[in-house]
Amino acid sequence: MREILFVAAGGALGSVGRYLVSKMVATSFPWGTFAVNILGSLLIGLLTGFFNRGALSPEMKLLFVTGFCGGFTTFSTFANESFNMLKSGDVVWASVYVGSSVAVGLLAVYCGLHLAETIK
Repeated sequence: MREILFVAAGGALGSVGRYLVSKMVATSFPWGTFAVNILGSLLIGLLTGFFNRGALSPEMKLLFVTGFCGGFTTFSTFANESFNMLKSGDVVWASVYVGSSVAVGLLAVYCGLHLAETIK
């Protein structure tokens, strides 16, 4: 239960952070989302590096990496997982993961919008 509280607290802070950053840079181009995704990716790399060096406890990893970064942007996790695949030499699987995530994600949005229009 303690682990869930760390993730929940971090997730709440990350969600609020995402909202605030997006509001600060709102324009016709989704700069807010872009900024959040890049900042989140930088942050998850930095925090994971600290954790790997032993400078971040497992509880703080749950709070900041899983919770905050997960609430701030799931793109950071996607980028981190993709990087780890590339780093371990799984170039083909990383390419499949990145390409299919984007393509199937766009298709899922389209399907969701279509379903919403057909459900009365």
